[in-house]
This record gives sequence, structure tokens and C-alpha cells, in this order.
Amino acid sequence: MKLFFEGQLIHLGGLIVLLSATLALMDLPGYDSGSFLGLSTDVWALLMIVDAIVHQVYVWLCWRAELHGKRLTGWLGDKAFVIYAAVFTVLFVARPILAFTLGWSNRGTLDINPWLGYGVSAVMFGLVGYMMYSIVHYFSFRRAFGIDHFDPAYRTASLVRQGMFRWSPNSMYVFGFCALWIPAFLFQSVAAAVIAAFSHGYIWVHYYATEKPDMARIYGPGD
Repeated sequence: MKLFFEGQLIHLGGLIVLLSATLALMDLPGYDSGSFLGLSTDVWALLMIVDAIVHQVYVWLCWRAELHGKRLTGWLGDKAFVIYAAVFTVLFVARPILAFTLGWSNRGTLDINPWLGYGVSAVMFGLVGYMMYSIVHYFSFRRAFGIDHFDPAYRTASLVRQGMFRWSPNSMYVFGFCALWIPAFLFQSVAAAVIAAFSHGYIWVHYYATEKPDMARIYGPGD
């Protein structure tokens, strides 16, 4: 149980800090303006926050359950990773979808030149596109989802230094999460910018609280 909860005080503390900061930023002018599909901007923002928390808590539970006791494999057999990855995919894909719905709901509230917003969005779209290309061609989605927690055969794989990973070994968090910033600039949305900041900060909480300790357990503290 000690290993299962390793780093989770950091997770809880980081989440509280980020939620407090987000709550304070909700007072920004224009944050709560607009609606989409009958739901207010506040509701879309809340859905995006909840999805992020559920997603990252889900990953922590599954990774630790499998890494320290093979519990998912014991319950689900050979389909454990497939079932885990299917739920992961739903939660993960929902994040950019909710970001775009939030941005559209709150469009026109961020006081920047629209063409500047379009330009920043285009640059970020290029970074995210190259990130996806690098995952497909050099890293694989199975590794991105955490297959090394399930299959020991992946634990001898070398560190990827090709494509986007030449720029940063943690490119998925550095550049991949630009996807959540695109709607903020594309639609010039205050709310989308605030929740993108929360989401991008929260993935780094996941890294330091869950992923980094797990990598030390799997590959050794020096890798």
C-alpha cells in the first residue's frame, strides 16, 4: 500500500493548489460569458476539469494496481491492457473535445488580436501534429499509454530520441498538451485559456507524483 500511494500527497497537494488558482482566475472578465448546446461556459469548464481529474486518477489507480501486484491482469486476464487502454482513450480524447467546446462557448472574450490568436493556434497545431507523428513512428501509443506497467518485455526498450523526442524526452507533456491551448487562441477565449493552464499544470503534477516514481521503480532511479 505504501508503494501504491507513493507520491500521492504531492498529487493531492498539487491538485488543491491548481484548483485554488483556477477558482481565483474565474473572476477574470468574460470568464463566464457564453453558452453552447444549452450548457453555460461554467458547465463546460467544470466538465473539462472533472475529465482531467478522472483521467489522471484513473491512470494512477490502474498503473499502480498492475505495477505492484498485477491486479488488473489477475482480474481481467490477457485483456487487461486493452480494457485499460480503451477507457484511457475515451477520457483522453474527451479532453481536447471539451477544450474546443469550451472555447467556442466562451469565444471572443480574450482581448487579443484575432490574427495573433490564429497564428499562435497554427504554430501549436503544427507542434501537436509533429508530436502525434513522433508517437506513431518512433514511440507507439502502447508505450504512451503505459504498457511497461503491464508487459515486462517493454521494460528493456531504449529511450526514444527521434522526432519530437529529440527536443525533449518528455515531449508529450511539453508539446502534446498544446492541443488544449489551441481553442483558447483560436476562439480568443478567457475560460479556455484558464482551464488549459490548469490542465497543463495538472499533467506535470501527474508526472512528478505518479509517472516519475513509477519509472524509477521500473527502470531504476538513474534512468
